[in-house]
Amino acid sequence: MNLVDKVAVCSRSFSKNTVLRKEILNKYKHVKFNDEGLSLVGDTLVNFLQGQNKVIIGLERIDESLLSQIKTLNVVSKYGVGIDMIDLDAMKKHQVKLGWKGGVNKRAVSELVLCFAISVLRHVPAASREVFEGVWQQHKGNLLTNKTFGIVGYGNIGRDVIDLLDPFDCEILVYDIAEFQLPPDTKNIRRASLEELLINSDIVSLHIPLNDQTAMIINKEKIGLMNKNTILINLSRGGLVDEQALKHALLSSQIAGAAFDVFEEEPPIDNDFIRCPNLLATPHIGGLAKESIMAMGFAAIDGLDNNLVLE
Repeated sequence: MNLVDKVAVCSRSFSKNTVLRKEILNKYKHVKFNDEGLSLVGDTLVNFLQGQNKVIIGLERIDESLLSQIKTLNVVSKYGVGIDMIDLDAMKKHQVKLGWKGGVNKRAVSELVLCFAISVLRHVPAASREVFEGVWQQHKGNLLTNKTFGIVGYGNIGRDVIDLLDPFDCEILVYDIAEFQLPPDTKNIRRASLEELLINSDIVSLHIPLNDQTAMIINKEKIGLMNKNTILINLSRGGLVDEQALKHALLSSQIAGAAFDVFEEEPPIDNDFIRCPNLLATPHIGGLAKESIMAMGFAAIDGLDNNLVLE
């Protein structure tokens, strides 16, 4: 057991998990949990981390401002897979190590992608809402089978979505801002430009990080390339899509629908957008299957000791 280092756990879901608490307390004597369920931003985060040597973060922002105030911090371990909230240059400058394991929650997210696609194709959210309201109206939807499915981002989750699509005989178009190679025996999968993918896909699913290259990558112009039957899915990061342009496209039936688990502001502040009848919205639950929570938690604990020196 480590009797020296002080560890802070920012994540609320980690802090509530009895198995993960027991696991980390078996390894570290001094652990500070977010038991009050605080939203740790700005000064609240700084105060929470004062005097700590290592931290497990969820969606908290680690940047120059914070690191310049927490001189004791030497390890940041990520609970989850997205690292867009971490300023890697600032981490390098302050010699803070990074604990991170990519793809640890990929199956939880990729299963929800298929759930979203089928739900919107079959008008499940609207049908459920109408039954709840006492309206019995049978909607005619569409199959996922034989559709053209556009994958924007060929990382861990994008590849896993492709694997799950195998029984549906979809044509799959793949685009990524980074270089990638498709396996040689992929007769129904091919590379495409972003424009070609948006024009030809029945479903477009985003699986890229949020950074300077990808911010608002799906803007008004790109939404205009989609056809009226297209469904846009985002379980990656808010900020990839111009939500105002998407709201207009949904309300005017420019595209068929959308399913979002992530938003520019969380919780979302544009109620008109959230209430679009052809939008399926969830509160950032993509990685929150019980099994993936455990996998992310164990990976984050491991990252406190097995981590990267940023160069």
